[in-house]
Amino acid sequence: MTKDMIIKALSEFIASKGKRTMDLAEYKSYGNDVPVPDWKIRRVVGGNWNRALSFVNKRYPVPAPAPVITKKKVVKKVVKK
Repeated sequence: MTKDMIIKALSEFIASKGKRTMDLAEYKSYGNDVPVPDWKIRRVVGGNWNRALSFVNKRYPVPAPAPVITKKKVVKKVVKK
């Protein structure tokens, strides 16, 4: 895998989990479900997880998850005369 392919796979994985960013401990917690092992990502980008995330944000930005909007019921108070 090339550097670009690794960064794209990481970006798609983070987006599939519905997050905008992910720390290294959380990424490792997914075990074998990750597309690229963390050691390979850090080796390709220069040894730093934050640097890998900055590459993701510059090359393949992860869209922010849409906020969940719920409608609230409006109860009108009736005033009796």
